[in-house]
Amino acid sequence: MKHIFQKGKNSARPTLLLLHGTGGTEQDLLPLAGEIDQDASILSVRGNVLENGMPRFFRRLAEGIFDEEDLVFRTKELSEFLDEASTKYGFDRDNIVAVGYSNGANIAASLLFHYKDALKGAILHHPMVPRRGIDLPDLTGKAVFIAAGTNDPICPASESEDLKKLLSSANANVELHWENFGHQLTFQEVKAAAAWYHKQF
Repeated sequence: MKHIFQKGKNSARPTLLLLHGTGGTEQDLLPLAGEIDQDASILSVRGNVLENGMPRFFRRLAEGIFDEEDLVFRTKELSEFLDEASTKYGFDRDNIVAVGYSNGANIAASLLFHYKDALKGAILHHPMVPRRGIDLPDLTGKAVFIAAGTNDPICPASESEDLKKLLSSANANVELHWENFGHQLTFQEVKAAAAWYHKQF
């Protein structure tokens, strides 16, 4: 997978896995990483799927309707890439915190839904529920921050609430943070995510 790796100043800190939104690239969320943890290593990944020329992490059938088969395949692909990258770059595979926006937040949530040890935690900006009707692994010890918009036209508030319930019922420690700026990724929610991150990690 096309990616950027930047070694951090402190190898004991989590590696931040940056996952962009639809049409983004591995450059997009680099400024966020500095706001969250200036000492952490960064692994920023570009999605392997193109939708009308726009990079994504998995296919969708329509707005808000995911291609579940492709989602499962791409989630496995990303999990295996993390295994390979941790060996290649020498970071701790068990100490990865995902930071995802929109489509990137959805694939990060999907990692949590499908793989018990894929992530130590996640900051999910404007995610949806990746899949319904499946049993989640035991997520005891995992910390998740969900930033959502009360008036998000792409991701209804109920999606964020449902995602919190599903992750919490799998024993994850989940905080749901609300903003009022639609689907935008705002500086306020990045600051809130950073404050949460420093309490958790």
